[in-house]
Order: sequence, then structure tokens, then C-alpha cells
Amino acid sequence: MHIIKVDAIDSTNIFLRELIRKKKQVDPICVLAREQLAGKGQMGTVWQSNPGENLTCSVFIPIQGVPLVDQFFISMVTSLAVYDTLRSMMITKLSIKWPNDILSDRQKLCGILIENVVKNGSMIGAVIGVGINVNQINFDNLPQAGSLKQILGYNLEVEEVLNSLLQRLQKRFLELVASNYHSIKKEYEEVLFRKNKPSAFMNAKGESFVGIIKSVTNEGKLQVLIEDDIISDFDLKEVKLLY
Repeated sequence: MHIIKVDAIDSTNIFLRELIRKKKQVDPICVLAREQLAGKGQMGTVWQSNPGENLTCSVFIPIQGVPLVDQFFISMVTSLAVYDTLRSMMITKLSIKWPNDILSDRQKLCGILIENVVKNGSMIGAVIGVGINVNQINFDNLPQAGSLKQILGYNLEVEEVLNSLLQRLQKRFLELVASNYHSIKKEYEEVLFRKNKPSAFMNAKGESFVGIIKSVTNEGKLQVLIEDDIISDFDLKEVKLLY
């Protein structure tokens, strides 16, 4: 996969989207930034990263044959690729916090932002932004943030982490193209954070409640068992899992 390396950039996702628009990019490509000045996370949050200490990149992967209704499987295979990468580095107690944060125990090591590329009503690819905390050890006002260095106790080469990730991304996307939806969903659900455990949630009104994560729908909604044995489906804007 071709890799473009940049020193400082607003957002690797924005850079890659513009590249696709101007050059009608059809081949896999990665943009690696030493520093992102306006990196974004889920729901418009800002991704905090010290220059040169972490992996901040975006990857364009062309996709054919995946219906728009099944687009959450892109999030699943991406999460599993990061999970695979960190597991290969002997990071323990890994889990995926719905929809696609990667945790070790309760520490967030990675955030993912996916922007699908759609043309004439069909999926043609995805721009996948990945931020992995590699060597940073101090995070301002982010008590849940953690890094690979904090866990392993030594510095890592950011580009080695990237190369490992790209290999696993390509492998996982081959499973998606092969329509292995059942096995992908099964693997994803097996490593969901707090699955089958009583957990605290907050709904869109700011009300807290207790429920048990059971599964996700193909569309990406979280299925939570609440009182009276009722399973309710929630999308990202409707519920927040509290630590």
C-alpha cells in the first residue's frame, strides 16, 4: 500500500477525502501524519496527540459489493484489525467499546473515525481514520486514556505499528469482501467491552439506567437488556456506556 507521509496537517481524513475527490483515487492509500492540528474523533470530539508520539493516520480502502445497509461491518472489521494488531504486540485485557474504541482493561488506546465514500447510491470505499496512543504518557483531563508505552514500558516505532495495522486491515477487509458477515459479527461481539455484565448507561435525556449488553444489530445498534427482560436497540446518539 502506498504511504504518504506528512509533517503537520489539519486532519488526515480531510486530506485523504480531498485527494480522492481530485484524483478519483481507486487504489488503497495511507496518509501518515507526525502531527494532526485538528484531528477528529467520534461525534465531533477532538483527538489529543503529542507530535510524533502516536500513530495518526487515515487509510482509503476501495470497497465493492457491500450494501449501504451493511456499512457497520466496515466498523467491525476495522475494530478487529486494530484489536489484532495490539494483541500481536502482547497488549492484554483488550476489548472493543461500542462502536469502535479499543481498550486495554479500561484504558482507551485507540479511536477510529470512518467516513464511507458513496457514489450513485453505492459504496465505493471508506476513509478510515485511526489514532493509536503509542508513546505518549501524559494526557490532559483524559483519565481513561492510555498508551502502548504505559502498558509495555518501552518506546515503540510508530511506523512499525502502522505496517502491522495495514497488513491486518487488508486481511480483515478481504473477509468483508468475501461476505463473511456471520463470522465477523461473532468475533466482534465476543470481544465487546462489558458484554453480558450489568453496566451503567446514560440516555439522550441525561437519565441513567442499568442494562446488560447482549449484541449489536447488523446496522450497528447496541442491543441492551433492560428491566422486564426487554431488549432495546440504541444508536450512537441515543445512549452512552458509562465507565
